[in-house]
Amino acid sequence: MEQIIQQLRPDSKGRISLGKLAQGVSSFQARQMEDGSIVLEPFAEIPAREKWLFDNPPALNAVKTGLNQAAAGKARTLGSFAQYVDEAID
Repeated sequence: MEQIIQQLRPDSKGRISLGKLAQGVSSFQARQMEDGSIVLEPFAEIPAREKWLFDNPPALNAVKTGLNQAAAGKARTLGSFAQYVDEAID
């Protein structure tokens, strides 16, 4: 589905401002197509400490499954872990 939101004009240095179109986007990949059109693909970057999850398909699938189960109301409480707390630790 193609939707033209607004016409953008480059400034004297060839720059364009995307304004609200770039909200929540950290970067874009730009591709120039054979017909001369330019396609901007938005990216939202993740912290490096979270990258492992996306590099580990079984772990990512487990997280997705858990989120889907929680959204469907299938989550359950496992109880208290208080019995495992060492009271002597300050």
